[in-house]
Amino acid sequence: MRANATRKAVILAAGLGSRLRPLTDLRPKPLVEVNGTPILHNALRNLQAVGVEEATIVVGYRKDAIQYACGSRFGDVKIKYVESLVFDSTGSAYSLWLARDALLSGDCFLLEGDVFFEADALRYLLLGEATDMVAVAPFNDLMEGSAVLLSDSGFISAFRMKQTAANLVLDGPRLFKTMNLLRLSASTLKETIVPALDDIIASGARRAYTEELLAYLVETRGLKLAAARCDDLRWYEIDSIDDLRTAERIFTGARAFGPAR
Repeated sequence: MRANATRKAVILAAGLGSRLRPLTDLRPKPLVEVNGTPILHNALRNLQAVGVEEATIVVGYRKDAIQYACGSRFGDVKIKYVESLVFDSTGSAYSLWLARDALLSGDCFLLEGDVFFEADALRYLLLGEATDMVAVAPFNDLMEGSAVLLSDSGFISAFRMKQTAANLVLDGPRLFKTMNLLRLSASTLKETIVPALDDIIASGARRAYTEELLAYLVETRGLKLAAARCDDLRWYEIDSIDDLRTAERIFTGARAFGPAR
């Protein structure tokens, strides 16, 4: 593990989760349970397991439920909250911009609040020697969403948005799914990420997604993001009822991740 371990995290958890209705009629998506464990609790336990001491959660839809479920401290992790008042009309980049004070406080994990994963995904991010890293896994025919291409040296060379099984061409370049788990350095956050977020919001592009921001920075500003290959790990991004069922199959019989609250 890196000598200077990352001690802070930002979790984006403000969205409506409309594709998970009726499960999200009365609760926010990050509190939907996978085999009895809320997605957000799994993330916090895993962050604690790798030494994170403080997490900033961006909340919006059903924010009170998240604050009640997580409190001001979850195990050894101190919890802070940032509220989005326009969660129903903005994208994840806007939520990230709201958390800019946390992003400017040092090295930071960045997580989307709808990913159920093993703690080793975070350990892989810490073991990498690169300044900034993104967890990825091979794109398969069950997946959809943002994907990346990797260079021979293991860095992200390009993003591909809105990918599906139809994009898996036999003789085409190998696609990797972004797991929406990142480790970003203090210098990159201060000098590149936050200024770009400021520009996006100032331009009025409030519906932009974090992946679109990263794609722009990689392809036009030279941002170097190394891939942490998580091919052997269990994880799943949960956007729909079908995704939830898939995640429950993947994690059936899995032990609890990290110490209990």
